Amino acid sequence: MECVVQGIIETKHVEALEILLLGLSGVHKEILRTHELCLKSVPNLGSVSSEVRLLCDLEHAEPTWTVRHIGGAMRGTGAEQLSVLVTTMVESKVSKNALRLFYALGHKLDHELLRVGSSFCFYRGAHISVTVSSINKMPKLHATDEAVPVTPGLQLVQVTAPASSDNYSEVASAMSSFCEYLAPLLHLSKPGVHYLLNPKYSHYLLETMIRYFILWDAMCEDNI
Repeated sequence: MECVVQGIIETKHVEALEILLLGLSGVHKEILRTHELCLKSVPNLGSVSSEVRLLCDLEHAEPTWTVRHIGGAMRGTGAEQLSVLVTTMVESKVSKNALRLFYALGHKLDHELLRVGSSFCFYRGAHISVTVSSINKMPKLHATDEAVPVTPGLQLVQVTAPASSDNYSEVASAMSSFCEYLAPLLHLSKPGVHYLLNPKYSHYLLETMIRYFILWDAMCEDNI
């Protein structure tokens, strides 16, 4: 399982956020450059809402691949009272041939993107990871060198922590306490609840903006 909150910050405030994160975590940032492919399953693979993401870490001389299977979010009164979103999640290292394997299993490429930014991983009541990244789309399939920002001037902040059915409440509490320290710079909330640093950007929908722009480009290309 995984606990998640996220928010948006203007690029001009990212340096201040990274300095704050350094002070809070005591660890230096790691450079983030990840090619992310989101795959969707065909109907015969089940009706439960889930997604498969293949992540290629481009910061290494030899790119490394990870697969993440994200299942449905926890529901019910207990889940609603939590300040974080709790989802089922399984992650594993895979070879560079994983994409062909998932295609053979019937999955289709829904969209792809390039995340560029920084990450902080540390322990503060829970094993917390914070990523601050620009989300970039590609004009051509897998053309990471030609990627351009989806929303120039804005970056996505995600805070995650692994959890289990036995300790997700404690993990959620630790994450909430940590996120309070970031409140001067941005508001973090469950994915699907949209808050921004500056009210003038309230027309951006955090959960849908990435997929909308990327899929819109793909539809336009198909109609050419």
